[in-house]
Parts: sequence; C-alpha cells; structure tokens
Amino acid sequence: MDIAELLKRYAAGERQFPKAELTGANLFRAELSGIQLSQATLIGANLSGADLTGADLSRATLIAVNLSGANLQSANLSGAELIGANLGGAKLGEANLANTILNGANLSAANLSGADCSGTSLARANLAGIVLSSACLKNADLSGANLNHTSLLGADLSWANLTGANLVGSNLDQAILLNAVLTNANLRGANIAKVDIDDI
Repeated sequence: MDIAELLKRYAAGERQFPKAELTGANLFRAELSGIQLSQATLIGANLSGADLTGADLSRATLIAVNLSGANLQSANLSGAELIGANLGGAKLGEANLANTILNGANLSAANLSGADCSGTSLARANLAGIVLSSACLKNADLSGANLNHTSLLGADLSWANLTGANLVGSNLDQAILLNAVLTNANLRGANIAKVDIDDI
C-alpha cells in the first residue's frame, strides 16, 4: 500500500488496514492512534515518534522496525514479530505484548508499566533502564536479556526464564518470582528485599 494513500484514508476517518504491506515505510511522527494494522507487514519501517495509542498491531511482522520514542500506550501487539526492533524510549504502558517475539530488540528506557508480556520472548533483548512496574511477565523468556537498572516493582515473573540475564541494580521489590529460572543471572546490587526467596 502506498503511504500517501494510507495517510489520506486515515485522515478521512478510515482505521481498518489489516494485512497492509508497508515494508520500509517512513511514518516518522505519524498520527495513527487507533489504527488497525493486524497481520500487516512493516519490515524495516520507520515509526519513530509515531502516535500509535490504542493501535492494533496484533500478529504484525515488525522485524527491524524503528519504534523509538513512539507512543504505543494500550496498543495491541500480541503475537507480533519484532525481532531486532528498536523501541528505545517508547511508551508501552498497559500495552498487550502477550506472545510477542522481541528477541534481540532494543527497549532501553521504554515504559511498559502494567503491560501484558505473558509468554513474550525477550531473549538477548536490551531492557536497560526500562520500567516494568506491575507488568505481567509470566512464562516470558528473558534469557540473556539486559535488565540493568530496570524497575520490576511488583512485576509478575512467575515461570519466567531469566537464565543468564543481567539484573544488576534492578528493583525487584514485591516482584513475584514463583518458579522463575535464575540460573547464572547476575543480581549484583539488585533490590530483592521483599522478594520471597522460597519462590525462586
């Protein structure tokens, strides 16, 4: 689909663009709140600074996409593929990231407060300094992930795989780690004062 056409139709009130082909599209700072792009293909697209509040990107192919600084509050990204994507500084509060693939993605300084990341694959992802307060990370794969100085206050990490994860200086206060795997994880300087060690 031509970008000009999409933006024209969006401006006219249309929101439904399922399975759209937008590989390499430049949508820098585009206003696309509420857009429906389920199963769309946006490989290598530039959506940095875009407003995607409440957007539906479920099962979309977003490999190597640039979403840095984008607003994805309450967006639906469930089942989407974001391998190697850049979400640095993105706003993902209350977003649905269930079963999303974010292997090797950059989410540094992003805000995922209250996000649903259950079953999400974040292996080797850069999560340094992000906010995951009250987020659901049940069954998430965080193996080898960089969680340096991350806020996991009250996060649910039940059954999560944190093998080899870097949790240096992270805040795990009141986090739930029931049956989580922390083999070779680095917890140096992490706040685990109110974590039930029996859960680990």
